[in-house]
Amino acid sequence: MQRKFSLYKLTPSQSLLLGFILIILVGAFLLTLPIASSKGISQCFIDALFTATSAVTTTGLVVVDTGSFYSLFGQIVILILFQIGGLGYMIFIVLIVLGLGGRLSFGSRLLLRESLKRPTSVDMIKFVKMIVIFAAFFEIVGASLLSFYWMQYFPVSQAIYTGVFHSVSGFCTAGFGLFSDSLSSYQGSIFLNLVIVVICMAGGIGFFVLYDIYGFCGKLFTSQKHHPISVHTKLALIPSITLMAIGTGVIFLAEKGLQLLPLGKGLVSSAFQSISASTTTGFNTINIGALSSTSLFTIIVLMFIGASPGGTGGGIKTTTFGTMLIFLFSLLTGREDVNIFKKRIPIKTINEAFAIGLISILWVILSTAILTSIENTTFLNILFETVSAFGTVGLSTGITSNLSIIGKVVLSITMLIGRMGSLVIGFSLIGRPRPVSFRYAEAEILIG
Repeated sequence: MQRKFSLYKLTPSQSLLLGFILIILVGAFLLTLPIASSKGISQCFIDALFTATSAVTTTGLVVVDTGSFYSLFGQIVILILFQIGGLGYMIFIVLIVLGLGGRLSFGSRLLLRESLKRPTSVDMIKFVKMIVIFAAFFEIVGASLLSFYWMQYFPVSQAIYTGVFHSVSGFCTAGFGLFSDSLSSYQGSIFLNLVIVVICMAGGIGFFVLYDIYGFCGKLFTSQKHHPISVHTKLALIPSITLMAIGTGVIFLAEKGLQLLPLGKGLVSSAFQSISASTTTGFNTINIGALSSTSLFTIIVLMFIGASPGGTGGGIKTTTFGTMLIFLFSLLTGREDVNIFKKRIPIKTINEAFAIGLISILWVILSTAILTSIENTTFLNILFETVSAFGTVGLSTGITSNLSIIGKVVLSITMLIGRMGSLVIGFSLIGRPRPVSFRYAEAEILIG
């Protein structure tokens, strides 16, 4: 009887997915309450569900304007949802348990291990504390700087609230804003652009990368033994910086409107949009719907690759993309091992990278095919919206509010898959692995 029960026991991946779904449903219920809207009316459940999913998955796609439709209560609900979604709800459970002087159960440790992207050499509880410290530092500093900036436009209380909301949204790469045009009204502010960019990059770069850089700088300034930068950090930073730079150049060269601006302002706007897409934040200072096909396709690529693992961003991740490129180079040059920075990448890591890439492409193709058959808009707009949802970015050409119910459901599922990760969703559907104790003879298959 005990053996039979164990077959139906949830795996860590399934438990993690179930937890996110429950949080989304609670958030959707709260957003349907009349107190959540500025006009005191109930939002329809499908729109509330879409918004809650967008918040928990830190996407930022919205069917109504966040700043005008929702009341203070509704906005705070959304803020809490993307704060939980950005750090992961297991982080908050750990803080509550440890704060009350308790100990984590074995099951809670399994869930926490499943939700955290960290090297096995780093203590799990210590890493959780570092995550909270990093998040608090960047969100508080960001909120202070943004509040100071907005005090020249709004009353003190409104400026502080606006600063806090956008700082948390930026670090969690959620992209939710209180302005109907995102940050387009502040396109010319170098200060605001710089603050937002730093916050977004800190959230999207990954907590282990922050931890690694912190350790390196700490040893450097205290003249202690040299702390080498890990291979993971290098593989996360190099593709990220390269993609951001390429995206900046392509967007600037493809948009005549940006070229007509003063050179500095045009480059800042291009860089902001490239970084926003690469970190999967979703803020914009230019009209996305008015961009050329070249810029839209460039942003699609940046959104699909996304941020680095173990952070608040989405996408297939820069290290996944980098691993596939390195494998391709090794294959073409006839090298048996896949090496990077004088280290060998395990075959398991390579297999997982290609599995993530393939599952992601297949889902984007499937969801795009569904949306093209039911939505009345151009293919590029639908592909852009789909990849934005999958990458948990939130950038849109303006079609979100006009989507059908089926379209909203498809994108909600896409956002959840993007937040959880393709492999986690795959493991959740398959259940517990069933290893076999035999191997078949090799088959000869012609490819290429």
